[in-house]
Amino acid sequence: MTTANPLTTGTEAATAPQALEPRPVREAAAPAQPAPAQVAFTGRIVVGLLGMLFASLLAILNEQVTAAAMADIQGAFLIGHDDGTWLTSLFEAANVATMVFAPWFGITFTLKRFTIGAVLAAMLFGLLCPFAPNLPTLYVLRIFQGIAGGCLPPMLIIVALRYLPPKFKLYGLAGYALTATFGPALGTPLAALWTEFVSWRMAFWQIIPLGVLCCIAIQQGLPADPVKLERFRTFNWIGLITGFPAFAMLVTGLLQGDRLDWFESDFICLMFGGGALLLVVFLVNEWLQPVPFFKLQLLERRNFTHGLSTLLGTVILLVGVAAIPGQFLAKVHAYRPLQTAPLSLLLAIPLLITLPLTAALLNTRRADHRWVIAIGLSLMFTTCALGSFMTSEWIRDNFYGLQALQIIAQPLVIMSILMGVTTGLPPTEGPFASAMFNTVKTFAAAIATGLIEGVGTAREHFHSSMLVDQLGNRALVAGPGLDYPYALGQLAHRIHEQAVVLTSADLYRVMACVALVPLLLVPVLPVRIYPPWSTTPPASK
Repeated sequence: MTTANPLTTGTEAATAPQALEPRPVREAAAPAQPAPAQVAFTGRIVVGLLGMLFASLLAILNEQVTAAAMADIQGAFLIGHDDGTWLTSLFEAANVATMVFAPWFGITFTLKRFTIGAVLAAMLFGLLCPFAPNLPTLYVLRIFQGIAGGCLPPMLIIVALRYLPPKFKLYGLAGYALTATFGPALGTPLAALWTEFVSWRMAFWQIIPLGVLCCIAIQQGLPADPVKLERFRTFNWIGLITGFPAFAMLVTGLLQGDRLDWFESDFICLMFGGGALLLVVFLVNEWLQPVPFFKLQLLERRNFTHGLSTLLGTVILLVGVAAIPGQFLAKVHAYRPLQTAPLSLLLAIPLLITLPLTAALLNTRRADHRWVIAIGLSLMFTTCALGSFMTSEWIRDNFYGLQALQIIAQPLVIMSILMGVTTGLPPTEGPFASAMFNTVKTFAAAIATGLIEGVGTAREHFHSSMLVDQLGNRALVAGPGLDYPYALGQLAHRIHEQAVVLTSADLYRVMACVALVPLLLVPVLPVRIYPPWSTTPPASK
């Protein structure tokens, strides 16, 4: 039996061009924007696309490297752990909230001008951060840098959909996938390089050479579109006023929740309660708006809905499988970033090969993206299941096998998600899809951090209590010549070590459950699609 092509018929009817047009009622209020003129695919366009790719990587590296080097940054500024957590929280909150609105401003001020402006702003704030005279000034600089960084990744999907021919679209999306896989994996190695051998300031300044290269490539490669300032006449002010604080408050609550004891803190209750209320208002407004930031009607497409829901679980998995080994090795064996860097490099470098290969696989008519994503999620589940058997004797070498599975699993899942979300999507819908996709991606990373910290703290306390209870009725006998307080200290260290091991195993089990949820959605929600260059299903045999 021949499977219906969702680009033309079937349950994925929303993918058809007529279903993607605004509803007649909305057309009367705000006429649809004309599709941008097709630009010839030349070498200059390739240079511009590479500039956009490097700009997105710049934003990811700026985020990941500063987070990995935060201990050295705190030491340089003589600030404590609690104050240091706000450097990450404020940056992430501004970063996530900005991605909601960046595509709209990118179209209004043109992709070329807007991206170059955001890169220059990120470079400027990064240059100034090490010279901040006090902590409040550093907080403000990090907020502005988060806003600038949040403008960059959404632009890459838009230009890929607009400028790449159908035959090359999946390869362009493979470049975007680097920002979700390759970029974060480079965070720890680069942080180790700068802090161990150069200077902690390079955690902020590393983006400057790459930023200059990005600006030159984008300026020379991308065509200059006219500025569309008339779009401000229909600007969605309610969406901005409700959406920006909503996402910022929710991210802040997730990242500060564990430190402030979650709902025992009035501040966290305010962040979650106020953020959730504003988010509801924002989503209702977006549904009714003729010119929204989020086009929620895209969720009528089954593959788009499946892509976003699977992306949520996948990003949680990516953050989890990267964070658990590093935390375990640091707490149990006192590894520094330089010693955990080989784990990240083992994953990052092969991705430069497996991502294009996965794109080539999905670019054939035979490949079914549903099977591809199912295989990838199964490998992720296997990784977490194997990790749950860890012991205190595990060292860095024991994690190499788990990372090897991720080299295959991550491209299979991420590329299949991107294919499902973007196939059949016209360039005029690209900004809406980019805003929703990137916001879900970065928000899921905040959820993953909150989940790992919250579950990790709770389970570590539980295991510590259980281990102490088991020793409660056993007399502590110090050996000959051993100091009794010293023996107590050794015992406390062993209890803490074992609690960390058990907690890490529990976190792997939680990640395995997370992998199962999108895996169970595969036979239910998505429908068969074909590569962007293919508009009709293959003939029945």
